[in-house]
Amino acid sequence: MTMSPHNPLPRRTLLRGAVAAGAGAAAWSLLDQPSATGAPGVDSGSYTIRFDKGRRQTIWGLGFEIQSDSIGSGNKGMPDVASGVPYDLTESERDRFYQQLLKGGNDRGFRYCRLAMGLYHRGLDSTKKHMVDRYKGQTALLADMIKQSGVEGVAAEYWSPAPGWKTNKSYIGGRLASFSPEALDALGDAMVGDLKYLTDRGVPISMWGLQNEPRYKTKYSSCQYTPDQYLKTFKAVAPKIRKQYPEVIVHADSQDGWGGRIGKALKADPDALRHVDAWTYHRLDKGYHNSNRQITEDFSSGRAGKPVFCNEFEYLHGGTTDWRTINTAQSIMNWMTFHNSPTWFWLHALKPTQNSESDGYSLGFWRPPNARNPDRFKHLKERHWEFNPRNWNAVAGFLRYMPWDSVRYHVDEPKRANGKPYTEHRIMAWRTPHDKPVFVVTNRSEKDAFTCTIDTQTKGEFHGHRYGPSTHDKSVGSKAGPKLTLTLPPLSIEFWTAG
Repeated sequence: MTMSPHNPLPRRTLLRGAVAAGAGAAAWSLLDQPSATGAPGVDSGSYTIRFDKGRRQTIWGLGFEIQSDSIGSGNKGMPDVASGVPYDLTESERDRFYQQLLKGGNDRGFRYCRLAMGLYHRGLDSTKKHMVDRYKGQTALLADMIKQSGVEGVAAEYWSPAPGWKTNKSYIGGRLASFSPEALDALGDAMVGDLKYLTDRGVPISMWGLQNEPRYKTKYSSCQYTPDQYLKTFKAVAPKIRKQYPEVIVHADSQDGWGGRIGKALKADPDALRHVDAWTYHRLDKGYHNSNRQITEDFSSGRAGKPVFCNEFEYLHGGTTDWRTINTAQSIMNWMTFHNSPTWFWLHALKPTQNSESDGYSLGFWRPPNARNPDRFKHLKERHWEFNPRNWNAVAGFLRYMPWDSVRYHVDEPKRANGKPYTEHRIMAWRTPHDKPVFVVTNRSEKDAFTCTIDTQTKGEFHGHRYGPSTHDKSVGSKAGPKLTLTLPPLSIEFWTAG
């Protein structure tokens, strides 16, 4: 069933489909949970795609975050200057951004735009309890971006409530000033009002989250909650969001999902749990960069029948590398293969050239007017943007060859001697909404080629498309099914499409 960008499947339909279609895969994933050790790849392997009886979850589509206002380099502080995208870009560069990156060269690419309320949308009214545009036309530009790019809507999520509700009267740090029923009731009305401000100006809402990373105090917008404080606030606010926006996907807790102390508090309270539609995780930094973690750890068994997904992925330290290109692709695949995730979010579409974190955070760079650190990206004109290839090429193939509402199918894989899947070579298969078979294979090895035979259970031709750190949608020929033999060079991703 093909949906138009602004006529999405109803929220409840999406969620039922994701959980029901993924039920069989959930049991398989837990039975085959690998050990917590990595392993070298193999140089050959045989796979069978179970298009006969292996239907799993519906994959809604991917998400990204938009930096529509300024943040300090290294995430230190929130400058007064108004700077962001699409605001900083020229008209022609905006159009190119929408068509080439957000659409991914298709009619539709990304489905969701994560919007950081209180950070990248942080203007205030006179009471400092309601969020509005910080610069003229901010929301109108976001609405136009969504319309032109075909994005379904925003995943609106608070980095901080408006300062008027907090102990320190600031976006940065602090906690809610009061958790009395009266105060939380008023906060809920204000948060509904924040969403209404967006929707009245043409920005549709697809998802909502109470607080980004509620355990952390940062040098930019944040608000800390204990589990009990989060539970009280969620129970007061989420029903108001649900009443006003019944199709919005409400998720928690945008850090530790059902497995953290906040998630456990929500699960223990039936009134709260019925308002949770999905559990969201952030798994990155240090050892978390390695996508093996989605194989070696359990993010599924306690989900209480609700989808789990990663709504933020980036490289906090060290920028991007060739190896990380393949690792990012495998993060998408492993969340979906081992945890039946219906979506996955990269952190930022574009980051400014002047910020030190931009290389590891972005799919592309833009040069702000009067940029600080002018020697960085000297070749890039002011108010223009370019791709960050190592990150972009990791994601682009999924945007191009995995349309919204594709359905994943199980793949029988070769296993290590201990019965666990290999980690350097991953595979995932799906059918598009038009019933077209597609699969993707990766080789994360930095020095060895990988040869594999894949039984597609599908006659006819498959066409290959290769991506890598410096490779974008390179044709690698056609092969006749049902059995295909492929050889992937080191550090490569290949999508094979039928027809």
